[in-house]
Amino acid sequence: MTLYEFNRLNMMDGMKAINQFGTFLDNYIDDKERCNLYAIDMFFVEVVYNPKQNKIEELRAFKYGHKLDRYSNLNHFG
Repeated sequence: MTLYEFNRLNMMDGMKAINQFGTFLDNYIDDKERCNLYAIDMFFVEVVYNPKQNKIEELRAFKYGHKLDRYSNLNHFG
């Protein structure tokens, strides 16, 4: 599956793809949202949860960049 193909999926089909093809890597928690990071082939997907409503709000797919910074070990321990 490519990033383009994933981005064309609706939320339900995107979650099915994550469950079938994704590898869980890490999570990130702050006051506003909780994110689980998955890898699928050559891209990443964040599953974004709203902790107050306890529901998935969006899926953010990307290949690289500043979105990965929050998952670095420096942020976990620094």
